[in-house]
Amino acid sequence: MPPTASKRTDESQQELMQRFEAEALPLLDQLYGAALRMTRNPSDAQDLVQDAYMKAFQAFASFKPGTNLKAWMYRILTNTYINNYRKAQRRPVETGDDNVTDWQMAETASHDSTGLESAEVEALRNIPDSRIQEALMSLPEDYRMVVYYADVEDIPYKEIAEIMDTPIGTVMSRLHRGRKQLRAKLKDVAAEHGISTESKKKAAETAPSQRRASRADALDAETTQPSHTARTTQPAHSVQAAPTAQEK
Repeated sequence: MPPTASKRTDESQQELMQRFEAEALPLLDQLYGAALRMTRNPSDAQDLVQDAYMKAFQAFASFKPGTNLKAWMYRILTNTYINNYRKAQRRPVETGDDNVTDWQMAETASHDSTGLESAEVEALRNIPDSRIQEALMSLPEDYRMVVYYADVEDIPYKEIAEIMDTPIGTVMSRLHRGRKQLRAKLKDVAAEHGISTESKKKAAETAPSQRRASRADALDAETTQPSHTARTTQPAHSVQAAPTAQEK
């Protein structure tokens, strides 16, 4: 029998509880954030996290030390949600205590393969946090969770695939579409608040050409200046030299 398995078998219930608390409880806030995006309701999110932790503790003796505990916990959370909460969304969406800010989600939208101009990202950062939350919550569930896992929790694609029990190609496809939809929603919200992303985008697009034109003008000036200087400064040098010769 492998040493790790023997150690887990000999581990008392109290020791198991202590190890679980030491390793799993630090993930509580992150799991609550994910649960809130799944349920879109603080009360349901708390219940979901509690249920997930109970199931995780019951299965913790079979968890292999040294493997990814975070992915394991997220997988239990996601499965618990799918089995118990997805079909029983009881209350409307409420705003929870959340630390995902406008700039984070604006940066998230900028990860789209088409990309956002930096000026657009700067404009989107002026959108109120509450509207950012609404934009994220309005994404289809599969897209919302992939975007959350990848861009807020910074979980690698492979682990997201394990958590959501989907092929990695599906994860990447959903992430691309989710980011694209979020980008469009944030631009609409920006327009509602009188924040123009198009004007800033056009300014960003025209700025390089303006800089190139300025550099070209400067280069032309540099290439023509020496000959002009030679014509105008040489006589002055001769005039200054003449009195010196007469003095001698």
